[in-house]
Amino acid sequence: MTHISLTFLFIGVASLLLIWNVLRADLVALLLMLALALSGILTPQEAFSGFSRAAVFIMLSAFILAEGLRRSGITEKMGEFVVRLFGTQERHLVFGVMTAGAILSLFMNNIAAASLLFPSLSGVSQRSKVSPSRLLMPLAFGTILGGMATLLTTTNIIANGLLRDAGFTGFGLLDFAPIGLPLAFVGIIYMVFWGRRFLPQKSPAERINHGDALLETYQLSERLLRGRVKPGGGLDGKTLATSGLRETYHFNVITIQRGRSILSLDAKTKLMGNDNLLILARPEDGMAENLDEILELLPAGEWEQEYLATPDILLIETAVAPRSHLAGQTLQDIHFEAKFDAQVLAVWRRGRSIRTRFANLPLEFGDGLLLQGTPKSLDLLKTEPGLILLAESAPTIRMTMRGWLTAFVMVATLILAVIFSAHIAEIMLSGALCMVLLGTLNMDQAYRAIEWRSLFLVAGMLPVGTALAKTGAAALIAEKIILFAGNAGTLALLASLVLLTVLLTQIINGAATVTVLVPIAIVTAQKAGMEPYGVVMAVAMASSMAFISPLGHAVNVMVMGAGGYTFRDYARVGILLTILLVFVLLVILPFMMPVG
Repeated sequence: MTHISLTFLFIGVASLLLIWNVLRADLVALLLMLALALSGILTPQEAFSGFSRAAVFIMLSAFILAEGLRRSGITEKMGEFVVRLFGTQERHLVFGVMTAGAILSLFMNNIAAASLLFPSLSGVSQRSKVSPSRLLMPLAFGTILGGMATLLTTTNIIANGLLRDAGFTGFGLLDFAPIGLPLAFVGIIYMVFWGRRFLPQKSPAERINHGDALLETYQLSERLLRGRVKPGGGLDGKTLATSGLRETYHFNVITIQRGRSILSLDAKTKLMGNDNLLILARPEDGMAENLDEILELLPAGEWEQEYLATPDILLIETAVAPRSHLAGQTLQDIHFEAKFDAQVLAVWRRGRSIRTRFANLPLEFGDGLLLQGTPKSLDLLKTEPGLILLAESAPTIRMTMRGWLTAFVMVATLILAVIFSAHIAEIMLSGALCMVLLGTLNMDQAYRAIEWRSLFLVAGMLPVGTALAKTGAAALIAEKIILFAGNAGTLALLASLVLLTVLLTQIINGAATVTVLVPIAIVTAQKAGMEPYGVVMAVAMASSMAFISPLGHAVNVMVMGAGGYTFRDYARVGILLTILLVFVLLVILPFMMPVG
């Protein structure tokens, strides 16, 4: 098999693994890099060159700079000011939230920008009586739109690096702004006046609190059982922890009713004969042969919804934070319920509710957890940095002299990066190290601030561009694209590349898409007599249009659980937004930058 065929095969297999979510994206990228090296398509130096590229160090530095800026308190105050500026009407809040997210993402990674505003949205929501589900997706989209206008977003960093690798002068820090800012403005206006109409009316916890149909939220009703503890039976006198209800029968007890009282769900709570239990379980688990020795199953009653939350028992929403140490661990591993004094009712993952047998389910970034706890649980959850609590505003960070110096370092770094655009990587890294030397954060905190998954994804995917160019695969694909759309003119050719990029972004994510398509776009532009800068800019912008599917960008996954969003919700809001942005991009790009 020829090297060009092997390259197509490897990229095809990697794409399928990403589309079907068989393996993590960063692992797929490293395996692809290794396959290109072992097959002889790339030399070891070429295969591992991704780790020495300027793009990787720009990303690494951007993560540290963003964390330093967050610790200074500047970004929190900026976000709070913008959100509070727009009052309590939903339309005004959507505009404020998206604007805040877009502004913050001009200076930092999209995930970092969303993480800063995420906790405070609950306080805003409570004051304004606007559901978090009406604000979280706009927040995510706002950060993506703002990131399109700056070099500091991942896809733009990759596009810039690949352009330099091809022998061209790269983009400057502000080169994306003349196109990205109009796109961000159009996207925000669309969401304010039209897109928000397709958002869910309430978040999962709100729907339950308001007594709406549970079947339409976490589908809890179809898994609810009622049972009475048999006096003198195997459960009488045992605590919840020693009852074996979860381990043996896979029962998740969510309410204990003793007479007219609702008892605490502490692991040490002792069960007594005639206690009524409200249980989450699969229908087949309620048919265990030896169950009737300990529990009498009762007909479904009308009372279960009112006991899910009372003045002393709260429903709490939380999400697994980016770079959380909890990711990869199970609820049982971290002794979640004992540690936080809270019962996990369900896990929301990628539009699906997991209601039973999740004790041994490894947590993932962006998982939404629906908890039943007490005011004490709320206080304990606030102390956990690995969780984003959608309950109250985050604690305020007080500005200090060090904070102002940190802000000065950030501003100086950005100004120098604009003036000396050929040395952006060196300037960004210098700024990051200055923040460490100032004591804004130490090296351990700097390491924790880095999104290593994204870094290894980019470092593993960058050699793909080298393989496409070296084997002639990029030239072959470029010829096919020109044959397909070239006769219709440069605009049609540009539109074909943009639409292909947008499509792939929804299913394999923007970073992987831009890594594969930028080398192809450069060769296509050269063969068609077009300007590579304009074509690469178009592909970079299109790779950020991750609005139709949550899989296109990690920030969509981040808000998915707490917002109670499904894949359908993203499609309903995002399809028209994407069509609108593609149209605007194709209209304004030729005026802002020569294309052909």
